[in-house]
Amino acid sequence: MSAETLTIVISAATMVLAFFGVIGWLVTRMDAQFKNLEQRLTTRIDASDERLTNRIHAVGDKLTNRIDAVERELVEVKVGLARLEGPPRRLLSAR
Repeated sequence: MSAETLTIVISAATMVLAFFGVIGWLVTRMDAQFKNLEQRLTTRIDASDERLTNRIHAVGDKLTNRIDAVERELVEVKVGLARLEGPPRRLLSAR
């Protein structure tokens, strides 16, 4: 083999190795970026989930309190209405 052919073969092998090295570096860097992005998104989603859960519980508590208040008021209205109507009338009088 001549010196020129040997130089071309070595240059081509070096370029192929450098190409695979650059591809490997890019893949490693992209994996790190995706991992970082995934971690940030997970943190944001967890925070949003926490806030949403707290809001849902607050609305549920408020709704429960309102329903209980309506129930108490309804009982009071029933009692008041029963007092206005008086005792039930009977067809037969008791002796």
